[in-house]
Amino acid sequence: MRAASLAIAGAALLALSACAGAGPPGNPRPPQPAKPVELSRYLGLWYEAARYDFRFEKGCDGVTAEYSLRPDGLVEVRNTCRKGGPEGIEKVSLGKAKVVDKATGAKLKVSFFGPFFLGDYWVLDHADDYSWAIVGEGSGRYLWLLTRDKPTPGLTQNLTDRAKAMGYDVSRLRVTKHARG
Repeated sequence: MRAASLAIAGAALLALSACAGAGPPGNPRPPQPAKPVELSRYLGLWYEAARYDFRFEKGCDGVTAEYSLRPDGLVEVRNTCRKGGPEGIEKVSLGKAKVVDKATGAKLKVSFFGPFFLGDYWVLDHADDYSWAIVGEGSGRYLWLLTRDKPTPGLTQNLTDRAKAMGYDVSRLRVTKHARG
């Protein structure tokens, strides 16, 4: 299980750090984050409503991300997906993140392997009550729509519309299936 987690994490890191090989951007002019992020309010469990699909998440449903503060001040990142459907085999990737834009708190760097923080993680927009977030990065090749509760079709559509208004090609979004209950 540990080897599988490291393989997933390594693939994620390679994909994020090698954006030039990730295919065309879904947004050639990605926006800067719309508002500041209070890290203490952003921490916790998020459900993936939709994403741009890449190798490190291929075949994944039931995707969640959980963020918690570590004793060293970094953020622990626990990404979970289920291969083969929303009730499939669980795969977990553990990583860490650090805030790199202290003025807004909206830009982080992530690491899923070793001491290197190579992947960008930008909270492009979020609800005032932190019930949803739109996450991307500076190349426009990655996009995630996140919700605090299991996403409903209506909320997923609202987030898709917001991403489209931000310049993203929403035809590339893959809606994430979650188990009911």
